[in-house]
Amino acid sequence: MTRGASAQWRRAASSNTTEPVAPGKDPEHWLHRYSAEEWLNAAMNELRAAVDAVGRHDMRAGATGARRAAGMALNGALVVVPNESWGRTYIEHLQFLAALANESATARPDVVVEVPGEVAEAARALLEAQAQAGVLVMLQSPQAGQGLLDAARTVMAHAYALIHGSTGKLGGTSGGT
Repeated sequence: MTRGASAQWRRAASSNTTEPVAPGKDPEHWLHRYSAEEWLNAAMNELRAAVDAVGRHDMRAGATGARRAAGMALNGALVVVPNESWGRTYIEHLQFLAALANESATARPDVVVEVPGEVAEAARALLEAQAQAGVLVMLQSPQAGQGLLDAARTVMAHAYALIHGSTGKLGGTSGGT
């Protein structure tokens, strides 16, 4: 379950309270309570829960888990490349990225990293799934669930690249490969 996976991760991440807080971490701050790598680990746990939910044909839990996974990975990117324009919640992060689908990055001074069109479209797909979640009965093919998982993976890959500096612009400078 999505909630169970995130609660389990939180317990694992906070179970050792005798260790000192790592430099740059702030246990009281919504973003800096975890490192970028810890956010990625949380995202992977959420993605696993989403995969399980889709496998059970629970599309609502699968869609929620996919959005949460993408958002947690983006939290990790925000640790490395701070940008208040992305908002605080995972939905706000996805809304910001989806809005870039029809805009040039140079037209937005608040965009400090390049966002590939595929990433913006993946964010949009995850948000569209949220809009459909209010429907009582959704008849969907297994491919619809896989599409949401793929969208989450696309956003997560972008976040990973931002964290590790392997694509796009990192804080306004050229990234790696």
